[in-house]
Amino acid sequence: MKNMRNFAVPCLLVFAGIVTAAIPSGAQVASPPANASCKFTDGKTIVVNYSSPRMRGRKIFGELVPFGEVWRTGANDATGFVTTADLVVGGKNVPAGGYTIFTLPAKDKWTLIISKKTGEFGIPYPGEQFDFARMEMKVSELQSPLENFTISFNQTGGNCNMNLDWETTRASVAIAEKK
Repeated sequence: MKNMRNFAVPCLLVFAGIVTAAIPSGAQVASPPANASCKFTDGKTIVVNYSSPRMRGRKIFGELVPFGEVWRTGANDATGFVTTADLVVGGKNVPAGGYTIFTLPAKDKWTLIISKKTGEFGIPYPGEQFDFARMEMKVSELQSPLENFTISFNQTGGNCNMNLDWETTRASVAIAEKK
């Protein structure tokens, strides 16, 4: 019996190692969590928390993400947008606080939707009654296809321009701290 235990314990450890190695790691999640942030010169910030879906050979804009329909701007939970500064986003005033962002993509223009409703799953869109503001985004073409949906900020002086990049599309909006 003692010999059997001496044999069984190492076998169980080897089996546990094989099973652990077979479980997908976080890097293999279809739409892993991501975030982007921008810090103004006075230390106030914008933080965006989202899930980053992958193209995986699919046609994205116009098919997976239909034109003319509100998109959750990422995957899984709705994309959170938290600012500690009062902002001017695309020309509209947005007070400090927590919001959810959605987008309305079209072939040649996009609309950013800042929603007052927070903490929800990304679909369905909660509706216009929760919209805080809508503003136009500038649309441009990326030089090469981007596999991972990415939100980033380009900081120039006191501005934090937010970029939404995926496939061959960039949608961007100017964000400034309200003075």
